[in-house]
Amino acid sequence: MDTSSVSLVRLLPGMAGMALVGSSVTVSGTLVDAPLFTTQAVRYVAATAILLVIARFAGARLVWPRGREWLWLTGLAVTGLVLFNVAVVRGVAHAEPAVIAVAVACVPLVLGVVGPLLERRGPSRQVLLAAPVVMAGAVLVEGTGRTDAAGVAWAALVLGCEAGFTLLAVPVLGRHSPWGVSVHATWLGGLMLALLGAAAEGPTAVRELSASQWAAAGYLALLVTAVAFVLWYSTVRAVGAGHAGLLTGVAPLAAAAVGAVTGSGMPRPSVWLGIVVVVVGLGIGLRPRGTGPGRPTEAEAAPTGARSG
Repeated sequence: MDTSSVSLVRLLPGMAGMALVGSSVTVSGTLVDAPLFTTQAVRYVAATAILLVIARFAGARLVWPRGREWLWLTGLAVTGLVLFNVAVVRGVAHAEPAVIAVAVACVPLVLGVVGPLLERRGPSRQVLLAAPVVMAGAVLVEGTGRTDAAGVAWAALVLGCEAGFTLLAVPVLGRHSPWGVSVHATWLGGLMLALLGAAAEGPTAVRELSASQWAAAGYLALLVTAVAFVLWYSTVRAVGAGHAGLLTGVAPLAAAAVGAVTGSGMPRPSVWLGIVVVVVGLGIGLRPRGTGPGRPTEAEAAPTGARSG
C-alpha cells in the first residue's frame, strides 16, 4: 500500500470524529435550558459504561493511571470535557452553531506548534503553512456569523479547551491507548460534573430533563463521546497532533450542515466563504507528500508514544 493511502486511512477516523463534534454544537442547543452540570454528568457516566463494554469486546487493554498521568488526564477532563461543554452550551445561546464550531477550526496553529514539541520533534512546515489558512477561514466565519460579544468569548473558551483536549492526551496515549485515554477522561469528567451538579443544581435536577433533552444527552454520550473520542485519539496517535489538528476544520462544515438540516438557520454566504477557505487550508496541510527510499513519513518518524503500535 502506498504512503498516501496509508495516510488517508489514518486520517479518516479523525475526520469522522470531528464531524461528530461539529454536529454536537447544534444538538447542544437542545440543552440550553437543561441543568447543565447534571445533564453532562449523565452523558459522561453513560459514555464511560458504553466505552467499557465496547473496549471489552474489542479486546482493548485498560490500565490504571500512575504518577503524573493523573495530572495529564485530570487536566484533559477539566478542559476538554467540563469547561468545553459549558462553553458550547452557553455559547449557542449567543451565536449560531457555525460560529461556535468554527472556534474548533482555530486549533491547528496551536497543535501544529505545541503538539510536535510534546511529541519531541519539530513542527511540520506543511502544517505551519496550512494552519493560518484554516484560521483565516475560521475568523471569517466568526466575524460575519450571527453572534454577540458573549458568543465570541464563549467561542474563545471553546478554542482553548479543544486544544487542551488533544495536547494533554499526547503524553499518555502511548501507555493508555485511545481506549484508555477515552475511558479515564470520561469517568473523571463525569465525576467532576456530578459533584458540580449536586452542589449547584441539586441531586434531583435530573428529573427536570425533557424527552428531547434525554435524547440529546444520549446522542452526545454514544456518538460524540464514546465513538468520537476513540476515533480522534486514534488519529492523533497515528499521525501526530500537528496533522490531526488540521482536521478540526471539519467541525464547522458539519455544524453548518446539521444546523441547516435541523432548521437552526442557513449560514450566510460569507460564512460559507469562510468554510471554503477552511477546506482549502485542509487541502494544503493534508495533501499527500512523496516519500523516497529511506525517508520516513512524519507519523513514522514520531516517537512510539505518539503513534500506533
